[in-house]
Amino acid sequence: MGFFFTKEMELSLVGLQNAGKTSLVNVLTTGSFAEDMMPTVGFNMRKVTRGGITIKLWDLGGQTRFRSMWERYCRGVQAIVFVVDSGDLEGLEAARDELHELLSKPSLSGIPLLILGNKNDLPEALSVADLTQKLELQRIQGREVAIYSISCKRQSNIDVTLQWLTKHAKQ
Repeated sequence: MGFFFTKEMELSLVGLQNAGKTSLVNVLTTGSFAEDMMPTVGFNMRKVTRGGITIKLWDLGGQTRFRSMWERYCRGVQAIVFVVDSGDLEGLEAARDELHELLSKPSLSGIPLLILGNKNDLPEALSVADLTQKLELQRIQGREVAIYSISCKRQSNIDVTLQWLTKHAKQ
């Protein structure tokens, strides 16, 4: 009976390969982290229900050949979640370029963006301030942007991530 009162949310997880998108999905759906994840080929869809909210997660492959699919799976979602490996200093430039390229698509205008700097347990991981600068987030206009530093491995800041997502679910 309470089924009709559940909030629903659909979101897309994008980011370069090895950023931790599938690890995040596993932590959100099962509460566990596995060290030896296989790269996502194409995409996976998982559903998780937390506190009266059903979240449909599109986990999109981050390899170059899958990035052209990102826009299609980001249309009409309540939020775009961009996961970045905050310890991969060499990959940040490509991550920035892919992020801005994706956000330039007219079909995605206004969709809230959550950036997750994953792997904050690594000694070389950048802070939120450094990630904000390196990803040039100040260039993003016309949409809500939030950024958190997380660790799927240690499950740090997964709670604030879920709070942000919960706030953006629709009735």
